[in-house]
Amino acid sequence: MERKDFLKGVGLLGIGSFLPFSKSRAAGTTGNVPTGTCVLIPQETEGPYPFDLSGNSAMYRQDITEGNSGTPLHLTLTIVNTNDNCSPVTNARVDIWHCNKDGYYSEYANQPGYLGTQSHVGETFFRGIQITDNNGQVNFTTIYPGWYTGRTTHIHFQIFLNSVLSATSQAAFPDSLNTTVYSTSLYSAHGQNTSVAANSADNVFSDMTNTQYELLTVTSNNSTGGYDASLTVGIAVPTSGVINLEPETGGQFKLSQNYPNPFAGSTSIPFTLANTSDVLIEVFDLAGKRLLGIIRKSLGAGDQTITLDASSGINALAAGNYLYQFSVTNSNGTFRQCKMMAVTR
Repeated sequence: MERKDFLKGVGLLGIGSFLPFSKSRAAGTTGNVPTGTCVLIPQETEGPYPFDLSGNSAMYRQDITEGNSGTPLHLTLTIVNTNDNCSPVTNARVDIWHCNKDGYYSEYANQPGYLGTQSHVGETFFRGIQITDNNGQVNFTTIYPGWYTGRTTHIHFQIFLNSVLSATSQAAFPDSLNTTVYSTSLYSAHGQNTSVAANSADNVFSDMTNTQYELLTVTSNNSTGGYDASLTVGIAVPTSGVINLEPETGGQFKLSQNYPNPFAGSTSIPFTLANTSDVLIEVFDLAGKRLLGIIRKSLGAGDQTITLDASSGINALAAGNYLYQFSVTNSNGTFRQCKMMAVTR
């Protein structure tokens, strides 16, 4: 498969199974939510600069900087289900976007700013897509955003369950940290935000009752010289069967989550075929590189299972998170779906 075909189904992912909520997840990822509780993320405007790049496989990436300068920022979002005791939501698609250090967005023309009106059509800096792992987490390597007139510092994000938009919101930064960052040499040309004094004066974050759930937990990172930021995002996953309707499968198959997951040696991938079909399972790393594939010809209709042994040989996988794409081909066409898996060592 060519890379341009990779993740054709990423915007249409299945929810898969939920893993039990674990208090041992990465420290700091639940700083905005009291232990054992979670709340729905407030719905916010997508703003003037959204851009759907889900059809571009290159946007499935962790590093969204594209070489642009700024104070390093490692962002972790943890997606949890408010309808299931705050359990992590796996296999959800998360899109993020924000401005560069000077307050301009990619993909848009005629943007006013302190450096004059700029156009960045055809550029994709500071936009990216990730799929939540077994802990419900996505990670992005980016920079501390700048600011533009009328808004305080923020990052936009959207969460999709299958092809359905579940949440649109924004993440805020602590006021004091904005002041500190904008005093550094990288940001001093633009300086402090003189248009919006604080989050409480922002037209999105002024309701501090809601903003407390959108405020990033930020700590210094001595290795990068920048910051680590995290936010727990609560969404209400439907309890009815609606979310299990997989439009990308064309009614040709139902793919279940691999088990065990995580796994150290081998894992089983169960699925049900509606018709006799050829099946292809491909495993990709988080940069979109194809690592291995399994082909099964003329599998009959009904319940099936394919075992993936990732412990040795050409299929050996290092510990980490991977995405597997399941493709079914028959007389009706080719249909795909993706899910995440985790390997331990």
